[in-house]
Amino acid sequence: MKRNPIVPYILIMVMGLGLIFFLGIKGIGDAKELAKEREGGGEEEVVAFEPEAYANKACITCHGENLEGGGGPSLHGTGLSKDEVADILANGTSGGMPAGLVPADNIDEMAEWVANLK
Repeated sequence: MKRNPIVPYILIMVMGLGLIFFLGIKGIGDAKELAKEREGGGEEEVVAFEPEAYANKACITCHGENLEGGGGPSLHGTGLSKDEVADILANGTSGGMPAGLVPADNIDEMAEWVANLK
């Protein structure tokens, strides 16, 4: 007795379509659950801004590894007030310091930290 060689392929196709159907139904349910979490249930963790950690990521490329000078001037003992440093961070300088490297919400914290570097 000869078996039809196409039967296993048809069975695999039917099982694949069934799997796709049931996973699609599950995905729709998960999407509704995720939407509910985004609307009001998801708590976001607020990370505090740390000036020293930020400086180690963003400032060392120009101001050197220890912020003692490199392509840019040393940040230690600048003699600038907090307000002057904040102005430089917000607006940049004509000497090469670009504006907007520090997020606007964190300029005051960063300016105070830089002004107090010894």
